[in-house]
Amino acid sequence: MDVSRRTVIAGTAAGAVAAGVLSTLGQAAPAAAASDGYLVGCGRADMTGAIAGQGMMGYSDTEQVAEGLRQRCWARAYVIVDAATGERVVFVNADIACIFQSHHMGLMPRLRKRFGGLYTERNVNLNATHNHNSCGGTAWDFAYSLAAFGFKKNSYEAEVEGLFQAIVRAHDNLAPGTVSIGRGELHNASRNRSRTAFERNPKADRAHFPDAIDPRVTVLRLRQGGRDVGAITWFPTHGTSLTDANKLISADNKGYASYLWEQDDPGMVASFPQTNAGDMTPNLNLIKMHPSGPTDDHTRNCEIIGRRQYDAGRGAFSRATPMSRGGVDAVIRYVDMSKVRVSGDFTPDGRPASTTPAMMGAAAAATSTEDNTRSQLSFLQEGLKNPLVRRFGAKSEPSIAPWIRDMQSPKLVLFPLGLLPPSPWVPHVVPLQIMRIGQLVLVAVPAESTIVAGLRLRTVVADALRVSVDDVLVQGYSNAYTQYVTTPEEYDAQQYEGGETMYGRYTLPAYLQEFHELGSAMRSGRDLGRGPAPLDKSGFQPDLLPPVPADRPVAGRRFGQVLTAPKAAYRPGQTATARFVGAHPNNDLHTGGTYLDVQKADGDSWTTIADDNDWSTTLRWSRPAGSPDTSVVTIDWTIPKGAAGRYRIRYHGDSRAASGKLTAFTGTTGTFTVR
Repeated sequence: MDVSRRTVIAGTAAGAVAAGVLSTLGQAAPAAAASDGYLVGCGRADMTGAIAGQGMMGYSDTEQVAEGLRQRCWARAYVIVDAATGERVVFVNADIACIFQSHHMGLMPRLRKRFGGLYTERNVNLNATHNHNSCGGTAWDFAYSLAAFGFKKNSYEAEVEGLFQAIVRAHDNLAPGTVSIGRGELHNASRNRSRTAFERNPKADRAHFPDAIDPRVTVLRLRQGGRDVGAITWFPTHGTSLTDANKLISADNKGYASYLWEQDDPGMVASFPQTNAGDMTPNLNLIKMHPSGPTDDHTRNCEIIGRRQYDAGRGAFSRATPMSRGGVDAVIRYVDMSKVRVSGDFTPDGRPASTTPAMMGAAAAATSTEDNTRSQLSFLQEGLKNPLVRRFGAKSEPSIAPWIRDMQSPKLVLFPLGLLPPSPWVPHVVPLQIMRIGQLVLVAVPAESTIVAGLRLRTVVADALRVSVDDVLVQGYSNAYTQYVTTPEEYDAQQYEGGETMYGRYTLPAYLQEFHELGSAMRSGRDLGRGPAPLDKSGFQPDLLPPVPADRPVAGRRFGQVLTAPKAAYRPGQTATARFVGAHPNNDLHTGGTYLDVQKADGDSWTTIADDNDWSTTLRWSRPAGSPDTSVVTIDWTIPKGAAGRYRIRYHGDSRAASGKLTAFTGTTGTFTVR
């Protein structure tokens, strides 16, 4: 059982509690801490999984199989403690497509073993940037692992360990500090990709979003003494600047924004979490099956959209002011979303309703046409509804129970995911959480909400807590993943997002009801209990891919040998390329390290000036034609402005023998000149 936030004896002196908190950290209580009553700590850890030969996550495309690395994926953690009460919260933003229940359930025992009851499912929020270029096969839900051909233990372990280590580092970094809030707007990093659905909403809702986007930027600024140590920048736009044609592991536009900030301010932990991004795309041109905008270069678009978020975040950060309210708080409750009976107080027509087991619609299988270059089921279209079932040759109604068909109407149900054996292919029992950091309230939804759905969620929680709706954000992609949440009006359009709204037309009303109750309990101090236990699906998780064979070098060569050397000389802006005799990158994920580095000559020594986390480098892995066990690794370095001198490129690999023994090796190019 989680320790209640109210177990601190009311009569205990605030100073004594603060001293006790610091004592648990192995620190003496300062006579006068430069803080506003908080301890703050920030930590970052590498969570990059397999970069080659395994399916990627985001587009659920069986053809999107990783072939290398553009940029590492990171977990960024923030621990914030109310020094007066000892109450604390943990906020973790991850550079991956989704936080699955597998991550959440896999992490909690590790935290319990390390910290006892200090960090629990109640006061820890895990959320994802929702990039579409991270490792696949890390869910225990078959709907999300199928495209990767099963569960990938190596990537899963890397991701969970990264989440854990980020929290450990944030905890170890705790010190007296301040938390302030900044706000701004950003109007050129998102478009509404589902405008026809958005327009179905009442005029009063649409009036909040004149351009059919949510432009709000919200930043928390964390300081220790007079030093900035952390920034959290919320803004809704999808992580789809790099399309389904991309096969390099990458953190997409939000990861690029983090990279810019952390490069500019070494030591900072800067994250860019999502809010209600369900219908927000970064592909500003809105061309079907040709995602683009503002340019036709997807890599350049990622940079542009990432930099716009970074600039907006820095602006709001610079305007941050003290919170109007202090302290932290969190509540959580599990709900079975497949069978919520919804009061008419939360439905559009005032009539009671219910959710159903998870069902995927034909519109979902048609893909989000503004963000994809192709559809695996091209005969399907967004907007398909169940009256059109006969168009596909059926001579009767769909082979699902009529009550489910009717309650999911007008969705044309394609895959009854919640009814498939051996257990639901998407979660039914999911955690709903509310977290407060000072005056900012986060509504943690295990899904991606459209902007109007997000507005309604914010409104009911603000009402329950009796706070301003401006101080409430939807924290999407939190603690589990169950696809989309549309308004009932948007659901009726059966665009992509409506087809992906799993529990039927009344999914959002169910969330509104449950979050209103949770918010009311938070305000009054009532304990609603944990709710039903989530289903542990870890026991049966097959990997359908054959084992990777032992490595063999290219004939007549040795591991690490240079196959193609860089040219003798380059100018800034050009790309230096080297090809090496490689080994399979998944033999060792080089967690916390690097597969490559670019070095500059400094007299008789060498200084590393870039590695595999730098945007200027890429690593591509391939098999020569017809070979099942040899590898070629290609490293590109796009030379930045101002570079000059003598350089070389190094590749770090690990070959695996038939016995399983790993042997590390390094390949190094000759020197080339930049001038």
